[in-house]
Amino acid sequence: MQNEIIERRTSLLENGLIWFGAAVSIAKIRTGAFLAPLGFIDGLFAIILGHIIGCVLLFFAGLIGGKVRKSGMDTSKMSFGYMGTLVFSLLNIVQLVGWTTIMIHDGANAVNGIFNVGDWIWCVVIGLLIVLWVLIGIKNIGKVNSVAMGSLFVLTLVLCFKIFGKGDIPTVFPREISFGAAVELSAAMTCSWLPLISDYTRETERPVAATMVSVIVHGIASAWMYAIGLGAAIFTGESDVVQIMLKAGFGVAGLVIIVFSTVTVTFLDVYSAGVSGESLSKKVKGKYVSIAVAVMGIFGGIFLPLTDISEFLYFIGSVFTPMVAIQIADFYILKQNSEQSKVNIQNLIIWFIGFVIYRILMKTDIVVGSALPDMLITILICLGVNKIKGKFRK
Repeated sequence: MQNEIIERRTSLLENGLIWFGAAVSIAKIRTGAFLAPLGFIDGLFAIILGHIIGCVLLFFAGLIGGKVRKSGMDTSKMSFGYMGTLVFSLLNIVQLVGWTTIMIHDGANAVNGIFNVGDWIWCVVIGLLIVLWVLIGIKNIGKVNSVAMGSLFVLTLVLCFKIFGKGDIPTVFPREISFGAAVELSAAMTCSWLPLISDYTRETERPVAATMVSVIVHGIASAWMYAIGLGAAIFTGESDVVQIMLKAGFGVAGLVIIVFSTVTVTFLDVYSAGVSGESLSKKVKGKYVSIAVAVMGIFGGIFLPLTDISEFLYFIGSVFTPMVAIQIADFYILKQNSEQSKVNIQNLIIWFIGFVIYRILMKTDIVVGSALPDMLITILICLGVNKIKGKFRK
């Protein structure tokens, strides 16, 4: 009798915990505070609408990886060819290094506001914890994540009560952001996970259910983080997470929520950077790439000046929204696969057109933001080009 090797796959609970952890972050609370000029009702509506748009894209992107058991960058080969996808792998690694740097910087800065021993020391501590998460591995981190997420969930509930339970008089802000821009800022944070989600759904026992659970949990938790930032800015007049926690009397508990939320979110970034590295070459070891990205994030967090990340979010949206739109058209509608081709020039050109359209739409104040119309336009272009191409063949 031959020995059977049973590959362990992640459960629905583990996927839910992973994506809850991805949503609980200081960056989302800080970004939610940017929406305060809209007021709480309009701001909350913009947050919900933006997350619905982002989560729809996220679901279809993640389901592709879950069905074919391939990472995000490997699924992109199905639309752009095995060499054509290299540009996206490189851009993905760049954005993941950027996210790792931002998260370590924000986390260290926040923790140092509670226990002032030096930003650079906390950058190193958080970075080393991320490396530890990498060494534990995505398939063995379920129990660690269960403890971390349980603590974060309780502490976040307390934070919500402290912000919304006092009935303070709302702070009035000058109108500095449009509703459409607020929707896009809400969608863009979710869209930043588009090239990453398949790295996790490919490991699941039940791809469809796991993708649905991952997206719903992440969408609700992410919108919740935005709402905390929005409410903190409006009802306490304070958008600095550190000051909010200090006023709430968190102390050590504040340190725990900041450190663990930073580590659990950033682990997903560095892990996916490793997966993208492996898609560049079979000789690349993903774990070493992940550790290298974490180290770069430590140095970036220490030495780079990082304040407003909105332009970074818009850039990510403009790159990966049209990319996933083409993948959706190819996989779900056209049923075509280019992974055996070297480069799919046609789809690369359509992607570039989608990229340009996104940048143009950003300058136009559209109520639903830029991501949704860009996705629909790119899909229509993809379908139109293939229909015309089919007629020429006949």
